[in-house]
Amino acid sequence: MNNVRYVYGLSSALLVGGAAISLITGSPLGAQVAQNDDAVMDRVVPVAGAPASFADLTAQLQPAVVNIATRQRVEVANNPFAGTPFAELFNRRQGGGGAQPQTREAQSLGSGFIISADGIVVTNNHVINPPDTRAKLEAITITLSDGTEYEADVIGADAASDLAVLKIRSNKTFPFVRFGDSSAARVGDWVVAIGNPFGLGGTVTSGIISAVYRNTGQGGAYDRYLQTDASINRGNSGGPLFDMRGNVIGINNAIFSPSGGSVGIGFAIPAEIAAPIVDQLRSGQEIQRGYLGVRLQPIDEDLAASLGLPKRRGELVQSVEDTSPAGRAGIRAGDIVTKISGKEVTAEQTVSFLVANLQPGTTVPVEVLRDGKRTAINVTLGKRPSEQELQAQNQTFDPNAEEPMAPGTSDTTIEQSLGMQVMPMSAGIARSLGVPAETQGVVVAAVDPNADAARKGLRRGDIILSANYQPVASVEALVAQVTAARAEKREAILLRVQRGPNPPAFIAVRLR
Repeated sequence: MNNVRYVYGLSSALLVGGAAISLITGSPLGAQVAQNDDAVMDRVVPVAGAPASFADLTAQLQPAVVNIATRQRVEVANNPFAGTPFAELFNRRQGGGGAQPQTREAQSLGSGFIISADGIVVTNNHVINPPDTRAKLEAITITLSDGTEYEADVIGADAASDLAVLKIRSNKTFPFVRFGDSSAARVGDWVVAIGNPFGLGGTVTSGIISAVYRNTGQGGAYDRYLQTDASINRGNSGGPLFDMRGNVIGINNAIFSPSGGSVGIGFAIPAEIAAPIVDQLRSGQEIQRGYLGVRLQPIDEDLAASLGLPKRRGELVQSVEDTSPAGRAGIRAGDIVTKISGKEVTAEQTVSFLVANLQPGTTVPVEVLRDGKRTAINVTLGKRPSEQELQAQNQTFDPNAEEPMAPGTSDTTIEQSLGMQVMPMSAGIARSLGVPAETQGVVVAAVDPNADAARKGLRRGDIILSANYQPVASVEALVAQVTAARAEKREAILLRVQRGPNPPAFIAVRLR
């Protein structure tokens, strides 16, 4: 009860002080102001640096931090004997068409914070869009620090920066906080993280900034974080990292942990990166980023020694897409990119980061080191593909790897009807299989050894070009042909299959 009275007492003090606040901020008397408004923070943290206690700071900021719970549906196969010699017998007992797939409910928990009085919430994209691509988001529940629950809708999400913006379904006004200037953050500054680790709502941890603009080596356009030793655990994702003035200088995003728990190394997306993207998502704008079309490798000690270069400066071009902006401009494999638009390429300021923060269509000078000479090449940037498209481009595929059937990881119609699993073709897979990048078809990922497909010689790495003389450039197209064959009560389907650079062949595969 004492805690409850203290919170109400604090609220009363703020209401009584409304007139003074309105004079300082210019806001009308009684208007909702940010929880981290300067006029309020002067009283909460009266001295610079770390306070004797974080209690007042926490009480002021915590109402704007929320718990985010999502509910998803995941479709899974319903054959307990899948991948075993008894799978076919189970399918026969189900009427010949195989067991119907079932859906299971999945949940995820994370954190977020409100950035406007009308209930706009910022969080991580992976909180609402889990890595399991089969999951379909059904509902989002926002829980405030006082336990009040609201449903919320997705306003916008961006996988590249791992940011998402939600809107609480309510016409009420909410406590909120504002972004601060993360560029002013220094190693050693105190910070406070508020979130919901392991579902424990309203957890507060403190620490210092351990590093600024840390590159974790995971790649991507935004591999640039504030590192902190404030404890961050599962469920903290999407929560705010505050400085001692209550400004949101980071969004808690990831941890480095061999054990899965906090070991004192956490990473937050800097506010200077997050705030502009949040503004675009909030306004419904499409986020467009520049694109070069090269595969790069940082200059490590060995590369620097072999090339006579300074360490941690520049990136080596491993390969160039012929039709990409870099390819058309004349950048070659073996070039060392040292500057983008006059900015040095370093471990903390990578080529991907510099280019992603430029607009497509912009012509920029790219300085490269080639044969010991520095050369400036003007490149007109393209539009960066989506994260899924980039993953597909860079995807490698080993046709000789032993990959058994994993039920539920591919389309269930093809699994049950053809006894194999397939995946979409990509430029990266095409390179791995030794076929032209423009090859259209689906790739066999695994084959049930008891299926007719295996008896006919199909194996991992084969490319299905057509089914019943109809091209199948996607998994959906193959499903459509299998469904049509079943509707016509055919017992087999004619596939045109290519293996590596060899000429294609027709193979009739019996339907289960």
